[in-house]
Amino acid sequence: MATASSSDVSYPPAVDEAERQRLVQVIKDWSIANGLTVRPPPAAVSATEAELASTLAMTAPVTLFPSPFSRSCFEEAQGAQEPYNELYAKISQDEAFLSRVVAEVAGGDEFTTKLWGVHERVKKEGYTHKHSLGIFRSDYLIHQETTEAGGEHLQIKQVEFNTIAASFGGLSGQASSLHKFLSKNEYPLLQASSKVAAATGYSLPDNTSSRDIAAGLQAAFEVYNQSEPVYKGLPRCVVFLVQDGERNVFDQRHIEYAVEAPVFRVPFSQILKQTSVDTSSPRRPLLYHHLRESDAAPGTTFEVAVVYMRAGYGPSDYPDESAWEARYQVERSSAIKCPTVLTQVAGTKKVQQILATPSDATTSELGRFVPDTNSQATLRRTFANIYPLDTTSAAGRQAREWAQDAAVCRKFVLKPQREGGGNNYYKDKIPAHLQTVPAEHWASYILMELITPPPVANLILRNGQIEQGGVICELGIYGTCIWSNADETSTSGNIVRNETAGYLLRTKGDQSEEGGVAAGFGCMDSVNLV
Repeated sequence: MATASSSDVSYPPAVDEAERQRLVQVIKDWSIANGLTVRPPPAAVSATEAELASTLAMTAPVTLFPSPFSRSCFEEAQGAQEPYNELYAKISQDEAFLSRVVAEVAGGDEFTTKLWGVHERVKKEGYTHKHSLGIFRSDYLIHQETTEAGGEHLQIKQVEFNTIAASFGGLSGQASSLHKFLSKNEYPLLQASSKVAAATGYSLPDNTSSRDIAAGLQAAFEVYNQSEPVYKGLPRCVVFLVQDGERNVFDQRHIEYAVEAPVFRVPFSQILKQTSVDTSSPRRPLLYHHLRESDAAPGTTFEVAVVYMRAGYGPSDYPDESAWEARYQVERSSAIKCPTVLTQVAGTKKVQQILATPSDATTSELGRFVPDTNSQATLRRTFANIYPLDTTSAAGRQAREWAQDAAVCRKFVLKPQREGGGNNYYKDKIPAHLQTVPAEHWASYILMELITPPPVANLILRNGQIEQGGVICELGIYGTCIWSNADETSTSGNIVRNETAGYLLRTKGDQSEEGGVAAGFGCMDSVNLV
């Protein structure tokens, strides 16, 4: 995959300095005009521009060309999404299973323990919400291995499954549209483009991720309308919970603007100020209080039908106990949450490790959640080799030895139960990090065998500068799922809606270990299917 199709055609097309500068300017203009943008970092805003900071935007990091990506791997990842949606909907309703997971990581993971504390607090007074919404993203790398015959076999392998704040659904479609625009209007003008065009052309699939994710939110809004009685005649809305000073605001806005229901953005730090729960009602509706310019002139109050969390996924969002109280307030309400605490815990790396543990289908956790053998096989083909770091299993004891071996550790990545990028430890950094962690807390990590992607090259535009060379492409497939929650009449609930919802391609330099765009490592890209 270092080439577009044949070994004598290099990809991406070579560009001279004049062509490069033209492409950069076209990309900047198109991106600003079409919202493929982020807020500039505070360090890039001068003192004289500080008052304009909330109006400034810059091109999101993006590749100059769509990266070649195996068509069969792309289609396999898409085909797995609906089974994955259903799997995690079921896991989210299995409190006993999740309780065991939390107990295994609790010693070294205060954050997950505190999340579970919110669940237990609400459980004591009784949950009142009837449905849950998942906006999921399953992330993959292509693994390249040599066959016995000496050929190369490409296989999609899952990096992680995201159950909270699965970002870039808004910008990913814009990146696809940018590359489609360039393929029609700019690439044909490049001197070196004719060979590539003659060999392969550009196979750029449609990507409607922002529309599809918004459709999931709208569907959840309609489910709430149909299942919950009208509360005091109040209008209903969707609330986006966001981080203070969010730079990735346009990614969220593309989704927000595609939702038909009223949408309001509430900073996570303002939940207790801008929302309340009516505890006099048995179902405890969540109320959003829309304030006017002056707090002395209160505006309209809305009943919140759906809460979409784009914050609350990491410890930094909970600087004090009031933040945990805010999460509890949302969780105890009747609003449809995306995600609930249980769904967030279902997305931990420990759950991924347990699902991937090889065992007989009749005794595996995967087999228990997914009894259909075809669906099991579809999911299992995507699993990478993942190991616990406990002392109670043979696999865990073996993994502890590997993680401390100066040579063997270079085959692995060490992962805590965290989202958001920048949290992992790779190769020879693993032993050094474990030395800083009490051994009794190692079980809060998982050890994952590194995936070996095929060589790919591209050019990346980041902060106005061009980076050129080898890259690694990570594919994310979005899915939306609505399910009714288990109760005394049903132990597993029912799937109300289950859809695949577009894709994301994040690309980073092949010397970078982390891949998050928001964390400053990766960039937006789109697939050129080969």
